Formats: sequence, structure tokens, C-alpha cells
Amino acid sequence: MKVFHDSETPADGKQVITACAFIHTEFEGATKLFRARRAATKKFLPNIFELPGGHIDFGEDIVDGLKREVMEELQMSVTIGDPFAAFTYLNEIKGSHSLEVIYFARFVEPIENIRLNPEDHTEYRWFGLDELESIPGTDREFKCVKRGFELLKGSGLNFG
Repeated sequence: MKVFHDSETPADGKQVITACAFIHTEFEGATKLFRARRAATKKFLPNIFELPGGHIDFGEDIVDGLKREVMEELQMSVTIGDPFAAFTYLNEIKGSHSLEVIYFARFVEPIENIRLNPEDHTEYRWFGLDELESIPGTDREFKCVKRGFELLKGSGLNFG
């Protein structure tokens, strides 16, 4: 269970670092992206499909923090590849300015083992590039996700 950070705990004008995982896999030759729907009880971005991840604790390695967040949210281990995107946003609920870094990642365990933490998410789905515009999300994350799909098609990055 989460103890220190969430998207609603006041940050009093502080900067917050978050990390998210672009978890991808192949289904019948098509690359799909894992996204989970935030719980309706969340004050910040309720019911939005998002990349798993979250706040990095003070002094915590960003990759270790991302692995911890995915474990807390999904009860799954991930391998983390290269970071490929970053953006900032203001969280009016928390009163913070966040820097979000997105990493390529893959699940270690079989996807049948995913167990959502109901405090965080209510469902998950796998999306192809052609399905992205049909789901609610944030504009900045959408642009990064689209870039992630483009990079998967042909770069030398480590994809997890």
C-alpha cells in the first residue's frame, strides 16, 4: 500500500518527480500498450487511462521508484528500458509542479498475474497505436505515448 505520496497529498508549491512505464508487448504481431484507468475516487484525473507509475520518494533512485510504483499498483515486476520522454505539469489538487519521465518497460511475470490495487485503478486494457485517440487521457501524455510507439518501430533504444 502507498504510504508517502499520492496525487492528492498537499505539496505546498514543491517540485515533484514522477516516473511512468510505457509497458508494451506483442499480441498477434501487433504492439500493444498497457494502460490502467484511475479510480473514480481520485481527485486528480479520475477515470483517466494512464501509464502506471507515480511519485519518486526523496533520495530514491528513479528506476527503483518506478519498479516500486508498478509493484504497488499492479503486483507485477517490470524490466525498465531507456527513458524516452519527459514533460511537466501543474497539479492543482496537490499544489505541485511535477516532472514526469517515461521509460520503456515490460512485465516480468505473465500478464495473467496482474492484480490492480483498487485504490489506484479500476480496470486495464491493452491499446494499439490506432486505438489511442479513442480513450480519455491527458494531451501531454498522449503525445509521449504516440512518440513511444514511433520509437518502437526502429531505434536503438533499450525497450525493457
